[in-house]
Amino acid sequence: MQNSDNSLPATASAAPVDNPPRRNRFALSGRSIAIDPRREAARRDLADVRLADRVFAPHYAAPLQRVTTKATALRFARDVDSEQLAVLNPGEVFEVLELSGGLAWGSAPAQQLVGYVAAADLGLPA
Repeated sequence: MQNSDNSLPATASAAPVDNPPRRNRFALSGRSIAIDPRREAARRDLADVRLADRVFAPHYAAPLQRVTTKATALRFARDVDSEQLAVLNPGEVFEVLELSGGLAWGSAPAQQLVGYVAAADLGLPA
């Protein structure tokens, strides 16, 4: 190949190569811990980022705080017939990790429970 003479000459990097910056890291050692899916927001496909040092998941999400606008059922599963874990009263905080199909999955910190609520029953944070 022929050089086009349009390239600039290579210059030395300003950062020393011998001392790369240290990174804060953690390592999972052994198996993931057993968790209660009613109490900790972790599924096979998604987990709360606050659990990243204890649970492996393909994806992690940071919770978005929302406030309930009316009384709404917190359910264990997506189905409307699934077990109702609690009723969230208007003004209660719900930490959303996923919005899909009209439902929000996440945690209700006041009850220390994880489940699904109707996304339409959630407003903006207070």
